[in-house]
Amino acid sequence: MLYFVATPIGNLNDVSFRAIETLKKSDYILCEDTRTSHTFLSHYDIDKPLLSFHKFNYKEMTPKVVKMLKNGKTISLISDAGTPCISDPGNELIESLNNYNLKYSIVPGACAFLNAFCLSGFSAPFTFVGFLPENKKESKHILSSLQDSTFTTIFYVAPHDLKETIKTLHLAFGDRKACTVRELTKLYEEVEYFSLADGYPKEPRGEYVLIVEGLKDNVNELNNLSVLEHYEYYINLGLASNDAIKKVAKDIGVAKSVIYNQIVAMKHK
Repeated sequence: MLYFVATPIGNLNDVSFRAIETLKKSDYILCEDTRTSHTFLSHYDIDKPLLSFHKFNYKEMTPKVVKMLKNGKTISLISDAGTPCISDPGNELIESLNNYNLKYSIVPGACAFLNAFCLSGFSAPFTFVGFLPENKKESKHILSSLQDSTFTTIFYVAPHDLKETIKTLHLAFGDRKACTVRELTKLYEEVEYFSLADGYPKEPRGEYVLIVEGLKDNVNELNNLSVLEHYEYYINLGLASNDAIKKVAKDIGVAKSVIYNQIVAMKHK
């Protein structure tokens, strides 16, 4: 049997009795970083063989895990912090387990993005993205698909990427209310509000959950504006001219070329 076990995201006491019991009865524990996991496991006197399982080796490790499970071993999989399989490898392993009809379950617990969402005060429904891809084309494609979403959107961001990511989101979404949450459940837990246009006001430190409000559902109100006013509304949000034209065309339900020609004509009056 394989268990996906949630671990604390900050305060070491944020773990369930069931999680501790499961880890203690495991023959092996799979983890991202054995040094990080050793600190947590030592705190609860859990002394089990640790095996690395992360994005760089999961392909070669998965067959080994399957073999151990076939031999009747009990295995737990943990991430450095929080719930496994969220922005960590795990779905590929689950696919293999299903292919071999091997049993698995989850021991629930702390989850960074869910706790950050609760602290933000933003409204549901929400979309969880996690870390944006390093490939800029893939990242742009994801953000483009979210431009018109009225859902709150949640990202994971490393400190060295935070300010650049906020600039990228501003270009994609225009100006919106945003919030970062860091140091979850720790002594210096912090919630910071700002606009995408203004950017994060401090020097980034630590891992971040970045939460961005959804597009306001104000299309009916916008349609009471002239085409030029409608266009200028999106320009003032920070959208490029071509993107603003696309948005107006979509709101009104006409071809982009129609809006373009009308705006050109109005500007030359």
